[in-house]
Amino acid sequence: MTSPLDTTGGRLRLSVRLQPGAGRNETGTVELDAAGKAFLRVRVTAPPEGGKANRALIKLLARTWRLPASSLEVVTGAKDRRKVLEIDGGPEVAQTIQHWLRTAT
Repeated sequence: MTSPLDTTGGRLRLSVRLQPGAGRNETGTVELDAAGKAFLRVRVTAPPEGGKANRALIKLLARTWRLPASSLEVVTGAKDRRKVLEIDGGPEVAQTIQHWLRTAT
């Protein structure tokens, strides 16, 4: 399966499908959309209003990967369920996330 993490161009970009208002905060599985593009499914309890769900997403992923929340940013899809996050970090961070994606899903 392809990875939702894109490391080309010197930037780390992660494709996510967010479900706000869920019963609990959790990272899900890597799935493919109809076009065959991989994304990480994430659920958060926060509502999709006022950016609360986006902040909860960043907090959850930062905690999961032991990164500062300030190193993650929603760069596309701020008001959509499909999002792209940009993650500050070098090859070590990319390896950590890739390893997590392979073992957690």
